[in-house]
Amino acid sequence: MIDVKNVTMRFKMGIDKGFSFKQLFVNLLDPKMRKNKTNEKKDFYALSDISFHVDRGEVVGIIGSNGAGKSTLLKIVSGVMKPTNGSVSVHGSIAPMIELGAGFDAELTARENIYLNGAVLGYSKEFIDSKFDEVVEFSELIDFIDVPIKNFSSGMIAKLAFSIATIVNPEVLIVDEILSVGDIKFQEKSKNKMMSLIQGGTTVLYVSHSIETIRELCNRVIWIEHGKLIDVGPADILCDAYFCSQFGLTPQEAIAKKKKEKEEKNKKRKQNY
Repeated sequence: MIDVKNVTMRFKMGIDKGFSFKQLFVNLLDPKMRKNKTNEKKDFYALSDISFHVDRGEVVGIIGSNGAGKSTLLKIVSGVMKPTNGSVSVHGSIAPMIELGAGFDAELTARENIYLNGAVLGYSKEFIDSKFDEVVEFSELIDFIDVPIKNFSSGMIAKLAFSIATIVNPEVLIVDEILSVGDIKFQEKSKNKMMSLIQGGTTVLYVSHSIETIRELCNRVIWIEHGKLIDVGPADILCDAYFCSQFGLTPQEAIAKKKKEKEEKNKKRKQNY
């Protein structure tokens, strides 16, 4: 369903300040500026040689520390970004829920943005017409439907964006921290919607900092740190290992420890039978 092969994503770091008389005088007065050449760009590897496969109907979580490259990986799989090296193959229609509200216009009303964002996602006007009431009802924004979204809170915008993004049942769902949108009541609705998609056979690639949510929803986990693949394996083992790694163990030590604990637990269970 999803094949990621040797994907590398390289960015150029540094600021290209261009030429100005002000910058010229700064460089003349500060020897460090001339010596360090601060406008020289350096390579930064957000992802390095990442490979994995996701089968149809699998729910796979992606874990890692801040800056590990999780969101970059989702954008590449979604087709938003093109990798520097490597290839990505996705079989089936994709619904990316990565940056909710990215296609909104703050000056337009919620009603107008439903049609605008729907068009960005590739929905026809006829299709949006047929789903309009469903979107409004799910978003709980019926009293604000003709209000410009520049007056909305971030939670209200997230509700509207989530409601638009989930009006179809995609074959592949790409999700980045969606279950944290809105208030507690809406988070529960979002979770139930996700579960209905999962139970319907949708393949899901899910990023979250909530290890408990990953453990609950996912069959397998992809663990990346500093753009490098640590391991791909069962959600229970890797979630526990990731937690342990936050308290001094290396990822490899934490994984070995949790695998050993699970083996011993299974051995005892068999002995009891």
